[in-house]
Amino acid sequence: MSLKIGDTAPDFSAETTLGKIDFYDWTNGRWVILYSHPADYTPICTTELGRTAQLKDEFEKRNTSVLALSVDDVESHRGWIKDINETANTQVEFPIIADSDKTIANAYQMIHENASSSVTVRTVYFIGPDKKIKATITYPASTGRNFAEILRVLDSLQLTSEFSVGTPVDWEDGQEVVISPSVGNEEIPERFPKGHREVKPYLRYTPQPNK
Repeated sequence: MSLKIGDTAPDFSAETTLGKIDFYDWTNGRWVILYSHPADYTPICTTELGRTAQLKDEFEKRNTSVLALSVDDVESHRGWIKDINETANTQVEFPIIADSDKTIANAYQMIHENASSSVTVRTVYFIGPDKKIKATITYPASTGRNFAEILRVLDSLQLTSEFSVGTPVDWEDGQEVVISPSVGNEEIPERFPKGHREVKPYLRYTPQPNK
C-alpha cells in the first residue's frame, strides 16, 4: 500500500553522513524534502546532489531541510561527497542517509518492483511541519529531477497552506493565484485586499497574497 498525500510520513532512526538522526526530532518544525537515489557513485545522482547543495540558500529561504537517501553505507557516501563537491564546485552540507537494509526505502515505497527489485526510483517527498506528506514526485532511475520544479511546488505548497488560494497552470512565485471556490465573493475584499479579477464565477484571480 503506497503512501498518499495527507498520510503521516513514517518516523525512523538512521545513520547519516552527519551522524545519527531521529527523523521526527530532526525535522524541528520545518518543511522537509526527502528524496532517494538508486546508488552512490552514479552519474545522475551526482548531478542532483550537487544541484541540491548549490541551492542551499533557496531551501533555507523556504524554511526547508533536505534529506537524501541511498542504500549504500555512510563511508561510501562520504567518499562520494568528495566527487560531488568537486564536479559541482560546491559543498554538500545536508545529511545523506545510509539505508543498506532498505528499511527506510521500503517504508517510503521507494523501491518499485516492476522497475527494480533492489534499486530505489527517484522519489521526492514534500513533508510539512505537521509531518504530513504534502506532495510526491517520482521519476524513473534514468531521469534526473528538475529542481526548479521542486522549488516551484514547495512555493505553491507553502502559499496554499497559508491562504485560501490555488496556483494555476505554469504558475511561478510572484504571479497571480486563483481564489478557492470556498471563498464567497462577499469575503474577497477583506481576505484579498489587493483586489481580484473574475474570468468566470468559478475562476477568480488575485495577486499573490504574500508578495
